[in-house]
Amino acid sequence: MTLVSIITPSYNQAKYLEQTILSVLNQDHPRIEYIVMDGASTDGSVDIIKKYAGRLVHWESEKDKGQADAINKGFARATGEIIAWLNSDDYYLPGTIRTVVKVFEENPDVVLVYGNMLAVDENGKTFNTLNYKQLTLEDLLCFQIIGQPAVFMRRSALQKTDGLDSTFHFLLDHLLWIQIAKHGRILHIDQTWSAARYHAEAKNVAKAAEFGREAFRILETIAQDKDLAATLLKIDRRAHASAFRVDARYLLDGGLPGKALQAWFRALLIYPPVALKRMNIFVSAILNLLGLGKLREMILKRRKKNIKPGDSHL
Repeated sequence: MTLVSIITPSYNQAKYLEQTILSVLNQDHPRIEYIVMDGASTDGSVDIIKKYAGRLVHWESEKDKGQADAINKGFARATGEIIAWLNSDDYYLPGTIRTVVKVFEENPDVVLVYGNMLAVDENGKTFNTLNYKQLTLEDLLCFQIIGQPAVFMRRSALQKTDGLDSTFHFLLDHLLWIQIAKHGRILHIDQTWSAARYHAEAKNVAKAAEFGREAFRILETIAQDKDLAATLLKIDRRAHASAFRVDARYLLDGGLPGKALQAWFRALLIYPPVALKRMNIFVSAILNLLGLGKLREMILKRRKKNIKPGDSHL
Protein backbone atom coordinates (compact mmCIF):
# COMPACT_ATOMS: atom_id res chain seq x y z
CA MET A 1 0.00 0.00 0.00
CA THR A 2 1.41 3.37 -1.08
CA LEU A 3 2.61 5.67 1.70
CA VAL A 4 1.60 9.32 1.32
CA SER A 5 3.43 12.11 3.18
CA ILE A 6 1.56 15.32 3.98
CA ILE A 7 3.31 18.33 5.53
CA THR A 8 1.52 21.25 7.18
CA PRO A 9 3.53 24.41 7.85
CA SER A 10 1.85 26.26 10.70
CA TYR A 11 2.19 29.70 12.23
CA ASN A 12 -0.43 31.52 14.30
CA GLN A 13 -3.50 30.26 12.48
CA ALA A 14 -5.23 28.46 15.34
CA LYS A 15 -8.58 29.61 14.01
CA TYR A 16 -8.26 27.27 11.02
CA LEU A 17 -5.62 24.73 12.05
CA GLU A 18 -7.86 22.04 13.56
CA GLN A 19 -9.96 21.79 10.41
CA THR A 20 -6.76 21.44 8.38
CA ILE A 21 -5.41 18.68 10.60
CA LEU A 22 -8.67 16.75 10.66
CA SER A 23 -9.01 16.97 6.89
CA VAL A 24 -5.81 14.93 6.67
CA LEU A 25 -6.36 12.57 9.59
CA ASN A 26 -9.91 11.73 8.46
CA GLN A 27 -8.86 10.66 4.97
CA ASP A 28 -9.77 7.05 4.19
CA HIS A 29 -6.38 6.04 2.76
CA PRO A 30 -4.78 3.75 5.37
CA ARG A 31 -1.14 4.87 5.01
CA ILE A 32 -0.63 8.57 5.63
CA GLU A 33 2.51 10.05 7.16
CA TYR A 34 1.47 13.41 8.59
CA ILE A 35 4.08 15.97 9.61
CA VAL A 36 3.27 19.35 11.19
CA MET A 37 5.98 22.00 11.25
CA ASP A 38 4.99 24.91 13.49
CA GLY A 39 7.02 28.09 13.56
CA ALA A 40 6.73 28.76 17.31
CA SER A 41 3.12 29.93 17.26
CA THR A 42 1.84 31.92 20.23
CA ASP A 43 -1.91 31.83 19.53
CA GLY A 44 -2.86 28.39 20.85
CA SER A 45 -1.84 26.48 17.73
CA VAL A 46 0.55 24.28 19.71
CA ASP A 47 -2.26 23.12 22.01
CA ILE A 48 -4.26 22.07 18.94
CA ILE A 49 -1.28 20.18 17.51
CA LYS A 50 -0.68 18.42 20.83
CA LYS A 51 -4.30 17.30 20.82
CA TYR A 52 -3.54 15.17 17.76
CA ALA A 53 0.14 14.44 18.43
CA GLY A 54 -0.48 10.71 18.80
CA ARG A 55 -1.64 10.53 15.19
CA LEU A 56 1.25 12.55 13.77
CA VAL A 57 4.50 10.99 12.59
CA HIS A 58 6.35 14.13 13.64
CA TRP A 59 5.60 17.62 14.86
CA GLU A 60 7.67 20.44 16.22
CA SER A 61 7.23 24.06 17.23
CA GLU A 62 10.30 26.22 16.86
CA LYS A 63 11.29 29.36 15.03
CA ASP A 64 12.09 28.87 11.38
CA LYS A 65 13.05 31.03 8.42
CA GLY A 66 9.56 31.13 6.96
CA GLN A 67 7.12 28.95 5.07
CA ALA A 68 9.62 27.53 2.57
CA ASP A 69 12.04 26.58 5.33
CA ALA A 70 9.30 24.82 7.30
CA ILE A 71 8.08 22.88 4.26
CA ASN A 72 11.60 21.92 3.18
CA LYS A 73 12.27 20.56 6.68
CA GLY A 74 9.12 18.51 6.27
CA PHE A 75 10.27 17.29 2.85
CA ALA A 76 13.52 16.12 4.44
CA ARG A 77 11.59 13.99 6.95
CA ALA A 78 9.04 12.60 4.50
CA THR A 79 9.42 9.00 3.35
CA GLY A 80 6.23 8.51 1.33
CA GLU A 81 6.20 7.74 -2.39
CA ILE A 82 3.71 10.59 -2.83
CA ILE A 83 4.16 13.92 -1.12
CA ALA A 84 2.26 17.20 -0.72
CA TRP A 85 1.89 20.09 1.66
CA LEU A 86 -1.27 21.60 3.04
CA ASN A 87 -1.13 25.08 4.54
CA SER A 88 -2.69 25.56 7.96
CA ASP A 89 -5.70 27.51 6.65
CA ASP A 90 -6.59 25.12 3.80
CA TYR A 91 -8.13 21.64 3.85
CA TYR A 92 -8.66 18.45 1.84
CA LEU A 93 -12.05 17.13 0.84
CA PRO A 94 -12.98 13.54 1.85
CA GLY A 95 -11.53 10.79 -0.34
CA THR A 96 -8.88 13.00 -1.91
CA ILE A 97 -5.77 11.04 -0.96
CA ARG A 98 -7.29 7.68 -1.89
CA THR A 99 -8.07 9.08 -5.35
CA VAL A 100 -4.62 10.60 -5.74
CA VAL A 101 -2.92 7.29 -4.96
CA LYS A 102 -5.06 5.53 -7.58
CA VAL A 103 -4.15 8.15 -10.21
CA PHE A 104 -0.42 7.74 -9.57
CA GLU A 105 -0.68 3.95 -9.64
CA GLU A 106 -2.46 4.05 -12.98
CA ASN A 107 -0.02 6.58 -14.49
CA PRO A 108 3.54 5.54 -13.65
CA ASP A 109 5.04 8.22 -15.95
CA VAL A 110 3.30 11.08 -14.13
CA VAL A 111 5.41 13.13 -11.70
CA LEU A 112 2.75 15.59 -10.54
CA VAL A 113 -1.04 15.48 -10.42
CA TYR A 114 -3.50 18.25 -9.60
CA GLY A 115 -7.24 18.49 -9.20
CA ASN A 116 -9.71 21.34 -8.89
CA MET A 117 -10.13 23.49 -5.80
CA LEU A 118 -12.76 25.35 -3.84
CA ALA A 119 -12.22 28.97 -2.83
CA VAL A 120 -13.70 29.58 0.62
CA ASP A 121 -13.87 32.61 2.87
CA GLU A 122 -12.73 32.91 6.48
CA ASN A 123 -15.96 31.28 7.64
CA GLY A 124 -15.57 28.33 5.29
CA LYS A 125 -18.25 29.49 2.86
CA THR A 126 -17.51 28.52 -0.74
CA PHE A 127 -17.65 31.46 -3.14
CA ASN A 128 -16.04 29.83 -6.16
CA THR A 129 -14.86 26.52 -7.60
CA LEU A 130 -11.59 26.73 -9.52
CA ASN A 131 -11.79 24.25 -12.38
CA TYR A 132 -8.40 23.92 -14.02
CA LYS A 133 -7.34 22.38 -17.32
CA GLN A 134 -4.53 20.19 -18.54
CA LEU A 135 -1.39 22.31 -18.68
CA THR A 136 1.97 21.88 -20.37
CA LEU A 137 5.40 22.99 -19.24
CA GLU A 138 5.08 25.97 -21.59
CA ASP A 139 1.79 26.92 -19.91
CA LEU A 140 3.50 26.91 -16.52
CA LEU A 141 6.27 29.10 -17.90
CA CYS A 142 3.52 31.52 -18.95
CA PHE A 143 2.10 31.62 -15.42
CA GLN A 144 -0.94 29.44 -15.80
CA ILE A 145 -1.37 28.95 -12.06
CA ILE A 146 -2.39 25.72 -10.32
CA GLY A 147 -4.06 25.79 -6.90
CA GLN A 148 -1.33 24.56 -4.55
CA PRO A 149 -3.62 22.66 -2.09
CA ALA A 150 -4.76 20.43 -4.98
CA VAL A 151 -1.22 19.37 -6.03
CA PHE A 152 0.55 16.09 -5.23
CA MET A 153 4.04 15.00 -6.33
CA ARG A 154 6.14 11.90 -6.57
CA ARG A 155 8.89 12.13 -4.00
CA SER A 156 11.34 10.70 -6.57
CA ALA A 157 10.70 13.74 -8.80
CA LEU A 158 10.83 16.19 -5.89
CA GLN A 159 14.23 14.80 -4.93
CA LYS A 160 15.59 15.84 -8.33
CA THR A 161 14.96 19.47 -7.37
CA ASP A 162 16.32 21.61 -4.56
CA GLY A 163 12.87 21.85 -2.99
CA LEU A 164 11.29 25.23 -2.39
CA ASP A 165 13.48 28.25 -2.98
CA SER A 166 13.45 30.11 0.34
CA THR A 167 14.16 33.44 -1.40
CA PHE A 168 10.66 33.28 -2.89
CA HIS A 169 7.64 34.00 -0.70
CA PHE A 170 4.63 34.22 -3.02
CA LEU A 171 5.13 32.13 -6.18
CA LEU A 172 7.46 29.59 -4.60
CA ASP A 173 5.02 26.77 -5.34
CA HIS A 174 4.76 27.70 -9.03
CA LEU A 175 8.53 27.65 -9.42
CA LEU A 176 8.64 24.17 -7.89
CA TRP A 177 5.95 22.87 -10.27
CA ILE A 178 8.07 24.08 -13.21
CA GLN A 179 11.16 22.39 -11.86
CA ILE A 180 9.27 19.12 -11.34
CA ALA A 181 7.56 19.27 -14.75
CA LYS A 182 10.88 19.04 -16.55
CA HIS A 183 11.28 15.50 -15.14
CA GLY A 184 8.05 13.98 -16.48
CA ARG A 185 4.39 14.37 -17.27
CA ILE A 186 1.99 16.43 -15.19
CA LEU A 187 -1.66 15.43 -15.13
CA HIS A 188 -4.90 17.22 -14.33
CA ILE A 189 -7.81 15.25 -12.88
CA ASP A 190 -11.19 16.93 -13.22
CA GLN A 191 -12.25 16.40 -9.61
CA THR A 192 -12.39 18.83 -6.68
CA TRP A 193 -9.84 17.78 -4.08
CA SER A 194 -9.26 20.66 -1.70
CA ALA A 195 -10.23 24.10 -0.47
CA ALA A 196 -8.09 27.23 -0.26
CA ARG A 197 -9.10 29.84 2.25
CA TYR A 198 -9.04 33.52 1.33
CA HIS A 199 -9.00 35.91 4.27
CA ALA A 200 -7.48 39.26 5.18
CA GLU A 201 -4.31 37.74 6.68
CA ALA A 202 -3.64 35.45 3.72
CA LYS A 203 -0.63 36.31 1.55
CA ASN A 204 -2.76 36.42 -1.59
CA VAL A 205 -4.76 39.26 -0.02
CA ALA A 206 -2.45 41.04 2.41
CA LYS A 207 0.54 41.31 0.07
CA ALA A 208 -1.03 41.04 -3.36
CA ALA A 209 1.19 43.69 -4.95
CA GLU A 210 4.34 41.67 -4.27
CA PHE A 211 3.38 38.61 -6.32
CA GLY A 212 4.21 40.21 -9.67
CA ARG A 213 7.82 40.87 -8.72
CA GLU A 214 8.38 37.18 -8.22
CA ALA A 215 6.99 36.36 -11.67
CA PHE A 216 9.90 38.23 -13.23
CA ARG A 217 12.33 36.53 -10.85
CA ILE A 218 10.99 33.15 -11.96
CA LEU A 219 11.76 34.00 -15.58
CA GLU A 220 15.27 35.06 -14.59
CA THR A 221 15.74 31.80 -12.69
CA ILE A 222 14.46 29.66 -15.58
CA ALA A 223 16.70 31.48 -18.05
CA GLN A 224 19.69 30.21 -16.04
CA ASP A 225 18.43 26.59 -16.04
CA LYS A 226 20.16 24.65 -18.82
CA ASP A 227 17.24 22.21 -19.04
CA LEU A 228 14.58 24.90 -19.38
CA ALA A 229 16.26 27.89 -21.04
CA ALA A 230 15.63 26.64 -24.58
CA THR A 231 11.94 26.07 -23.90
CA LEU A 232 11.61 29.54 -22.40
CA LEU A 233 13.36 31.08 -25.40
CA LYS A 234 10.74 29.62 -27.76
CA ILE A 235 7.92 31.38 -25.92
CA ASP A 236 9.85 34.36 -24.60
CA ARG A 237 7.38 37.08 -25.65
CA ARG A 238 4.33 35.22 -24.38
CA ALA A 239 6.08 34.39 -21.09
CA HIS A 240 7.22 37.96 -20.42
CA ALA A 241 3.84 39.39 -21.36
CA SER A 242 2.30 36.89 -18.95
CA ALA A 243 4.62 38.12 -16.19
CA PHE A 244 3.41 41.68 -16.77
CA ARG A 245 -0.18 40.39 -16.73
CA VAL A 246 0.45 38.75 -13.36
CA ASP A 247 2.03 41.96 -12.12
CA ALA A 248 -0.94 44.02 -13.33
CA ARG A 249 -3.43 41.76 -11.63
CA TYR A 250 -1.78 41.85 -8.24
CA LEU A 251 -0.97 45.55 -8.40
CA LEU A 252 -4.68 46.10 -8.96
CA ASP A 253 -5.59 43.84 -6.05
CA GLY A 254 -3.00 45.70 -3.97
CA GLY A 255 -4.75 49.03 -4.56
CA LEU A 256 -2.32 50.39 -7.18
CA PRO A 257 -4.49 50.84 -10.30
CA GLY A 258 -2.13 53.27 -12.04
CA LYS A 259 0.80 50.88 -11.87
CA ALA A 260 -1.53 48.00 -12.77
CA LEU A 261 -2.57 49.81 -15.93
CA GLN A 262 1.07 50.42 -16.87
CA ALA A 263 1.87 46.72 -16.43
CA TRP A 264 -1.18 45.70 -18.47
CA PHE A 265 -0.08 47.95 -21.35
CA ARG A 266 3.42 46.44 -21.20
CA ALA A 267 1.82 43.03 -21.65
CA LEU A 268 -0.24 44.38 -24.54
CA LEU A 269 2.85 45.73 -26.31
CA ILE A 270 4.89 42.56 -25.85
CA TYR A 271 2.25 39.94 -26.76
CA PRO A 272 -1.30 41.31 -27.26
CA PRO A 273 -3.28 38.06 -26.84
CA VAL A 274 -2.10 37.73 -23.22
CA ALA A 275 -3.38 41.19 -22.28
CA LEU A 276 -6.55 41.09 -24.35
CA LYS A 277 -7.67 37.91 -22.60
CA ARG A 278 -7.63 39.90 -19.36
CA MET A 279 -9.51 43.02 -20.36
CA ASN A 280 -11.12 42.96 -16.92
CA ILE A 281 -7.81 44.18 -15.46
CA PHE A 282 -7.83 47.15 -17.85
CA VAL A 283 -11.48 48.00 -17.14
CA SER A 284 -11.11 47.64 -13.36
CA ALA A 285 -8.00 49.83 -13.30
CA ILE A 286 -9.72 52.56 -15.33
CA LEU A 287 -12.81 52.51 -13.09
CA ASN A 288 -10.65 52.72 -10.00
CA LEU A 289 -8.68 55.65 -11.34
CA LEU A 290 -11.95 57.43 -12.16
CA GLY A 291 -13.12 56.94 -8.60
CA LEU A 292 -15.88 54.53 -9.58
CA GLY A 293 -15.02 52.10 -6.84
CA LYS A 294 -18.48 50.61 -6.48
CA LEU A 295 -18.54 49.61 -10.13
CA ARG A 296 -15.15 47.99 -9.67
CA GLU A 297 -16.44 46.04 -6.68
CA MET A 298 -19.28 44.72 -8.83
CA ILE A 299 -16.76 43.64 -11.45
CA LEU A 300 -14.63 41.93 -8.82
CA LYS A 301 -17.64 40.01 -7.54
CA ARG A 302 -18.38 38.82 -11.06
CA ARG A 303 -14.71 37.99 -11.47
CA LYS A 304 -14.76 35.74 -8.41
CA LYS A 305 -17.77 33.91 -9.81
CA ASN A 306 -16.28 33.54 -13.26
CA ILE A 307 -12.59 33.12 -12.53
CA LYS A 308 -10.84 31.18 -15.28
CA PRO A 309 -8.60 28.14 -14.94
CA GLY A 310 -5.05 29.21 -14.27
CA ASP A 311 -6.09 32.13 -12.08
CA SER A 312 -6.24 30.50 -8.68
CA HIS A 313 -4.86 33.44 -6.70
CA LEU A 314 -7.75 35.85 -6.33
